[in-house]
Amino acid sequence: MKSFVQNQGKREFTGVGHIVSCHILARRHTRLLASAALFALVYLVAASAAQAQDIEPRKWSDTPVGVNFLIFGYAYTQGGIAFDPSLPINNPHLETNSGALGFARSLDLWGFSGKFNASVPYTWLSGSADYLGQPVQRTVNGFGNPEFELSVNLYGAPAMGMKDFASYKQDWIVGVAFKVSAPSGQYDDTRLVNIATHRWFFKPSLGVSKAIGRWTLESTAGVTFYTDNTDFYGGTTRSQAPLYSIQGHVIRSFRYGIWASVDATYFVGGRSTINGTENNDLQQNWRVGATLALPINARNSIKLYASDGVSSRTGDSYKLYGVAWQYRWGGGI
Repeated sequence: MKSFVQNQGKREFTGVGHIVSCHILARRHTRLLASAALFALVYLVAASAAQAQDIEPRKWSDTPVGVNFLIFGYAYTQGGIAFDPSLPINNPHLETNSGALGFARSLDLWGFSGKFNASVPYTWLSGSADYLGQPVQRTVNGFGNPEFELSVNLYGAPAMGMKDFASYKQDWIVGVAFKVSAPSGQYDDTRLVNIATHRWFFKPSLGVSKAIGRWTLESTAGVTFYTDNTDFYGGTTRSQAPLYSIQGHVIRSFRYGIWASVDATYFVGGRSTINGTENNDLQQNWRVGATLALPINARNSIKLYASDGVSSRTGDSYKLYGVAWQYRWGGGI
């Protein structure tokens, strides 16, 4: 009888321990899913609003293979033209309200972790600017140019399923990416200021990320190449030199998948010409910003972000505020 009670007690204790262990693992699994869900958030919606001047913390973080992301976002800008700062205008006082829809999927690219993402914004723009010394008013709305990007981590972030990802610890990550923007948004060649730019751009980039406990240091260098706009204002042809950029981020992770970052970016170049005549619009601009990511659960998360121009050679500085919501599925969730 004594032996029976002891054995029965042992089985009950083992069963309770198994339930508690499963509960702890489930909570940890949920936190990992929520944290991973936020990786793609940062650079989809903000990039749609600001294109080559985007700030993208956690761009290179690893994500379990096969996970899909659906992103809805809103961004507000005030000041210059966020999506085309080299337009030949002065003293811009413009406001934009942009909604963006994005999709991303994490990939296994020959054993390397990768991501594909696509986004398209719809923007309402209003305000004024000076052109040849005369004020010009503009109110317009429409789709911006869609953007597509493929990124791959070449070192430090192998392709993993959800099970292996649960035990993954980041150290160094090195990755590359290639972004393309297609000219299919709102454009009127009789107006200087438009939502879209009627040209392609291509942006290769190289990034590195280093995790130190709860801190992550990250940097990305890129260059944006533009095709000519052969249907620019007044029937002219507008060309633009490559725009070089470098950005850095200091990221702090907290419990439950929450993280925050302080961000900075510098970009130089991008001088434009119209019908072969060079403009005095070489860009040498600094921006700083901050990001806060808040997981709701394993499938949903919210991100708040803001940035501002610190120094702008061309006087096209602008303020940016945004919020995004993300839903995720697939990959064993």
